[in-house]
Amino acid sequence: MERTTEEDKAPHEEGGDHDPRWTLKPSRSGDGEDYVTPACHASKNASEYINVSAALLACRESVPGLRVPHHASGGQTAVVEPEREVYSVDICDRSISSLSSSSSSNFHPDFSSSSPSSCGSVLSLTPPLPPSVELSAVLTDTRLTLDVYLGGAAALPLIWGSVPERLRDLQYLRLGSEDKAGLGAALDVLPHLTRLRSLVIRGHRFYNSHGDPLPGLLTTLPDSVSSLFHLKHLDLSFNQLTFVPPCLLRLPALSILLLSHNHVSALPPDLGQLSSLTYLSLMGNRLKSVPPSVGQLKALQRLDVSNNILQQLPDEIGSLGELVKLELSHNKLKQLPESMGSLLSLRELVIYSNDLRVIPNCLNELPLLKMDVRDNPLGKPPTPPPLPPIPDHRTIPKLHLRFNQHSFFVSSAGCHVFLPGGAELMFPPGCLMRTTKLRWDEKRPDRKWVWLEEHDILLSRPLELCPHGVTFLKPVEVCVPYHRTKRGEVVLRTFNGQSWSTLPTDLRKGSEENSCHPGGRPARLACSSVSHFSWFMAVSRPVRDTCSVTPAGALLVSSSVPGIKLHFPPGSTAQTRAITLQVLQVSELEVQALCGDPQARVSPLLCLSQTPTLHFLQPVKVQIPLPPGVTGHTADLSQLHLLHGDPSAQTWTDITSQVSLYVTHLYAIFYITHFSWYWLWYTTQRCVSGVVRKVYQRLKQFKVQFLVLQRKTDPAQVLLQCLPANKIEGRVQSLSEQYDGPQPSDLCDLLEGEQFFAGFERGLDIVTDRPDCVEGRLCFVFYSSLKNVKEVYVCSAQGQKGPVRGQVSFYRGEIPSNLPEEIAKKRKGLDSQWLATLPLRLPALNSDNSFNMEELQYPPLNLGDPESGYLTEANLLSISLQIGNDWRVIGINLGMSYEELDRIQYKYRDNLGALVLDMLFHWARGQRNAGPGSVSRLVAAMIESGRRDLAEEIEDIVNLGRRKYTESLKRVGLEAESSSLGGTAVDQPTLGADGWFTLD
Repeated sequence: MERTTEEDKAPHEEGGDHDPRWTLKPSRSGDGEDYVTPACHASKNASEYINVSAALLACRESVPGLRVPHHASGGQTAVVEPEREVYSVDICDRSISSLSSSSSSNFHPDFSSSSPSSCGSVLSLTPPLPPSVELSAVLTDTRLTLDVYLGGAAALPLIWGSVPERLRDLQYLRLGSEDKAGLGAALDVLPHLTRLRSLVIRGHRFYNSHGDPLPGLLTTLPDSVSSLFHLKHLDLSFNQLTFVPPCLLRLPALSILLLSHNHVSALPPDLGQLSSLTYLSLMGNRLKSVPPSVGQLKALQRLDVSNNILQQLPDEIGSLGELVKLELSHNKLKQLPESMGSLLSLRELVIYSNDLRVIPNCLNELPLLKMDVRDNPLGKPPTPPPLPPIPDHRTIPKLHLRFNQHSFFVSSAGCHVFLPGGAELMFPPGCLMRTTKLRWDEKRPDRKWVWLEEHDILLSRPLELCPHGVTFLKPVEVCVPYHRTKRGEVVLRTFNGQSWSTLPTDLRKGSEENSCHPGGRPARLACSSVSHFSWFMAVSRPVRDTCSVTPAGALLVSSSVPGIKLHFPPGSTAQTRAITLQVLQVSELEVQALCGDPQARVSPLLCLSQTPTLHFLQPVKVQIPLPPGVTGHTADLSQLHLLHGDPSAQTWTDITSQVSLYVTHLYAIFYITHFSWYWLWYTTQRCVSGVVRKVYQRLKQFKVQFLVLQRKTDPAQVLLQCLPANKIEGRVQSLSEQYDGPQPSDLCDLLEGEQFFAGFERGLDIVTDRPDCVEGRLCFVFYSSLKNVKEVYVCSAQGQKGPVRGQVSFYRGEIPSNLPEEIAKKRKGLDSQWLATLPLRLPALNSDNSFNMEELQYPPLNLGDPESGYLTEANLLSISLQIGNDWRVIGINLGMSYEELDRIQYKYRDNLGALVLDMLFHWARGQRNAGPGSVSRLVAAMIESGRRDLAEEIEDIVNLGRRKYTESLKRVGLEAESSSLGGTAVDQPTLGADGWFTLD
C-alpha cells in the first residue's frame, strides 16, 4: 500500500465541512427524467445599502498597502473623502458596486467615475477571476472559496475593499498559494477576519501545461494571524515552509493542524502550547526528530509524521493518552520506545517501511491495536558495520567505440564500454570467466516486433546486444539514451523473442566523456541491471501506481494526481489482488477545440486494471477531482457525466445514471465493482458517448508535418522527414544553411507507431533495391520522439536530360491493428491513403551528367595536391564520423580560432555529427590558398590531439592516392619524361566526382 499525499487524512475533505451538497441517484421521475436533489440550500441575504467610499477608506486604513485613488474630472488624482459623493449598492443583488484591479500584482480598487450614474455598475473580480465568475459564485454566508481559480487569492483584498461587512462573519476560507503576489495581499486581510474557524492555504491545486502540479509559495505567516482566536482548522499543505510559524503556537482553539508536504526540518521545543490539538499532520517533511514537548498534547488523537527521516521517538510520546492513530511509515526508525505501551487508546499503528527488527512486547499487549509492519527487517540480525574499504589500485578499463566498431572484447577484469550516441555498458569485475567477444547494433524500430502499450511513446531506437544466450555471473548495467519527454515516466523494456517486458529502471545522466551532445552535455540514460543480453529500448508511459489488496482492504493514492484515491473496504476481495492505477492528463483547450464546446471541462483519465480480473465482493470507492473551474457549489449537475471506457473495444458509455455519484466541493465520488477506464466530463453536449469516443481517438493522434529538402551542393541528395508540428520550425532553421526546399506540408494526423510511405512522382525516380523500399516507395514508421528522417539520391526517370518538376507524395501504410473500425474505414481507399504532396525540382543535366546549377554554394572540395596526395570529400566525411568529442582539440591544433569554434558549437549545439563536419570542412576550405602541405598539417594536428589512429588512416588514404597517381603516369609513358623535363608542363591527372583520378 503506497500513500503519497495527505488529502485522504484531512477530515474536511470527506465528511467534514465539505459534506456533499448534491447526490446523483439513479431514481427517475414519472416522465423518466433524472432528478437531482440538493442536500442544502444557500440562504439569501436581505437587501442593504452601504457607503462604498467610507468602506474604502476603512479598508485603506486597515489593510496596509491598499490604495484607493479617485480620478477627478480634471485628470488629477484625489483622495476619496467621506464628504464626497455617496454610492450605494444592493448586497442581495448579484451586481455590486464597480471595482477593478489594475493588475494581478497590484490590488488597488480604482473608482474612475464620480458621477451619480456609477452606482449602477457591478463589482469586477477580473482579474484575477474569470469574467464569468460573480461574487455569489465564491462567497456564501460564512464560506469564501478562492482556491478553484489560479491566482484567486488576489480577489480577497478586492472583496474586503468593497464590501468588508460581508466578510466580518466569515468562518471558512480557502486560498490557493501558487500566486505569490496575490497571496501576500490576501495575508494582509487575514487579521481582520476574526471569526474565522477554518483556513486552508495549500498548493498543488493547479497543473502546468506538462501536467505537473504547481507548488505552493507560502513560506511563513505574519504574526498578526495569532489574532484569529476562533481558528480551529488550519491546512498549509504543499507549500515551502521550512519551520513552523511562531504565530501558530498562540492559537488557543486550534484543533487540526496540517503541515504535510513542506520542508520543515525541526519542530519548535514549545510545541506543547497547542493544548487543544487533536490532529497533527507533518507527513512528507524533513524531520529528523520529534521534541519531548509532544507529550504535552494531551488532547491529540491522531499524529502523522510519515515520510520523514526520523531515527528515534522520544519517550514522552507515551504520554499521549488520547492518541487513537499513529502513522510512522517511511522513516528510518530502528526501535520504538517502551513507553508506547501506555497508549491505551491507540487503535492503529502504521510503521511499515522502517528499519525495525524488533516490536516491543508492550505493543502486543494492547488488545485493540492493529499494526502494519510491512517492509521491516523483523527478526533479522543487526546489519554489521561496513568493512573499511580495501585499497584496490585496479580500475575498470574504459572502452570508447566508434560508429563502425560493432564488436568488442570483455575480460574477467570487467569493462566500462561507451557506445556511439551515448549508450553505456558497465561490466563489473568477475561477470565473465574468460575473455568474450560481444556485439552491439542499433536497430530501426520494426512494427512487427516493437509493440507499444496504450499511451506509450517510444523514446529510443532498439539497442541489440549479442550474443543473446550469453549468461553473466554478475548483473551487467545497460544504459540506453532517450529523448526528453514532458509527460509520464521513463522505463526500460527488453524483448525475449516473443514479447516485451518492463525492467526496474533508474534514470541518471551519462558520462560527460561520452556525451552525445556538443559542449560536453551528458545524455539522459535509462539504466537497468540484466543477467543476459537481448533487445532494449526506452519508453515513456503514464505514471503507474500499484498496490496489493488483501481481504483487510487497502488505500491507493495516485502519485501524479494526489486527489485521485481508491478505497478498498474490508471484505472487497477473498484473495490478494495486484492493482494498477494510471492517470492520463488531458489538455482542456484541446478537448474544447475537438468537441466544439468552449465550456467543456474534463478530469484526468483514469485507467484501472487488476490481476486477477474478477469483480470485487464489495464496491470500491473512487475519488477524483472535479474538472478544473468546476466546484460542487456552482456546478450544473445535469452537465456532469461519468464515462466508462472499454480499452479492447475502444468504446465509451455514459454511466452517470447507473452509479451513485456524490459531489463534494472539490471531488466526485462513485463506487464500482469492476475495473476499466473512467473519465469525468462537464459539457453541454447531448450525445456525450459519441463525442468522447471521437475526442479520445483524436487525442491519441499527433499533428505532424512533412519536410522535403535538397542539399544545396547536390540537388540529387534529398532529405525526407516527418515531425510533430511543434518541432518543425526549429528543425527547418537548423537545416537552412545546408538544405533548401519548399515549405513544410500542411498538418496531418498520425498515430504513434503508424506506417507511411513516400513516393517519388512526375518524372522522379530512386534506387529501389533498398531494404526499406516497398513497390518503389520509401517506408517510414512514425514515432513522435524519434527523428523519422531518411536521405536518398533521386534521378530523372527514363534518362530525361532536361529539368524535372516532380513531386514527393506521402501515403498511409498498413492500418494499425488497434485502430477502431470507424477510423479504419476512413483510411481505406486511394484517396484517403494520401497525406500530403510537396514539389521537388531537379536541374537539367550537362553533357558530363552533372547538374547545371545556377549557383553552387561550394565548389567540389579536394584537399591536397597530386604530388603529396589527395583527400576527397568522401574521405573527409569518413574521417569526421570518427572524431567525436575530440573535435575542439583538433580544431585548435589545426589553427582555428576560439571564436570560430564557439560559433560552430552554437550553430550545431544539438547535432554533434554536423558540428564535427562543419569544423573539418571549414578548415579544409581555408586551405585552398594556403599552398601545398595541407594534408601533412591535418596529420600533424591529429597526432598532437592524441588521435594517432586517424593520422595513420589519413596516411593510408594519401599513400593509396599517390600510388594511383604514379600508375596513371606510367600508363601514358609520362613518368620518365616528367622526371627528365623537370619543370616542363605535362597533363596532370584530376580527381573525378567518384574519387578516382583521370587525365585531362
